[in-house]
Amino acid sequence: MAKKKLNIGLIGKGFMGRAHSLAWANAGRIYDTEFEPVLKYCCGTQLAAAQEFAERQGWEKATDDWRDVTGSSDIDVVDIVAPTYVHSEIAIAAAKAGKHVFCEKPAAVTYAQAKAMAEAANEAGIVHYLNHNYRRVPAVAYAKQLIDEGRIGDIYHWRGAYLQDWVVDPDFPLTWHFKKEMAGGGPLFDLGSHSVDLARYLVGEIGAVTAVQKTFVSERPLPGEGAATFSSGGNASAEKGHVDIDDASFMIAEFENGALGSFDATRFANGRKNWNDFEIYGSKGSLRWNFESMNELYFFDATQPAVEQGFRRISVTSGEHPYAGSWWGPGHVLGYENAFFHAVYDFLRALSGDGKIAPNLNDGAACIKVLEAAIKSNAEKRRVEISEIG
Repeated sequence: MAKKKLNIGLIGKGFMGRAHSLAWANAGRIYDTEFEPVLKYCCGTQLAAAQEFAERQGWEKATDDWRDVTGSSDIDVVDIVAPTYVHSEIAIAAAKAGKHVFCEKPAAVTYAQAKAMAEAANEAGIVHYLNHNYRRVPAVAYAKQLIDEGRIGDIYHWRGAYLQDWVVDPDFPLTWHFKKEMAGGGPLFDLGSHSVDLARYLVGEIGAVTAVQKTFVSERPLPGEGAATFSSGGNASAEKGHVDIDDASFMIAEFENGALGSFDATRFANGRKNWNDFEIYGSKGSLRWNFESMNELYFFDATQPAVEQGFRRISVTSGEHPYAGSWWGPGHVLGYENAFFHAVYDFLRALSGDGKIAPNLNDGAACIKVLEAAIKSNAEKRRVEISEIG
């Protein structure tokens, strides 16, 4: 049976644009789906660069105006990988045009923006997805399965840490990542949003937070051409500008189900390139996972005899593990890009089925609400209920 063509419009480029392009182009070769994604239209801020990206990544045409994508009658899905500060306007325009939305995290720079995105998508009745891709790592999905099966019992503790080091150099330029109006926050938003999403997925909703934040480098050189995520561009200006976001953030969380959680997010952890780590402790057992060993899940089963107890390393690569069975075979590990394939696959399944997929823009708004509560807590030096944000 011939597959239905599904025309994709990508807004944004960079390394995330490459990851999404790869997934759209190849997910159907791994999974059997009703749809055949067509890489129709891509957009970048500079037309020549967008055209070069389109040629390299297999997109049919390019533009430097995102409205060409959201307004095109040829486009079925708008995929947003542009910087956070433009997510809201693009997603709302896409929803109003009846396009399905596939969007990178964090959803927006404020809860008000994220809420407006979710409301527009819900009102339009489109399928919408927010790409917190770590949910779709097989080990994380298997951790969710173990929790749902009651294998670790009642959850007492969540400990999450997301650590990077790419801006430790004080001469790294003042890219949009260091501006609150463009990024919402520093690692609290960029990295902490991933941790909060995983905590909501695995443990439950957060009811209150207490947070402290720190900015270690208050001024940075203005960026030159080519400065981007993970890249200084090499030609920063001698003139400097003010940093108005956090360089590091610590947050204590009280979950609605009674569990306690801690969240550590920083881009000043020398030696940590992408240290996304969580530990979950329950009445019957514990779990631990780290992205730098993404195919391994550590499980402690407290119901076993004491003489047999210990953390067990599970290689999450067999056909019985979530997502893994469609790939290479037991013991053949997966990589960063595979989670994007899984996200596209689940998105296509949602289009074929009941239209439900998580996390979506509603989840994105819920996540930003927690992050804004953390900012409020730091500013006012007190515990903040999530219900205070709104």
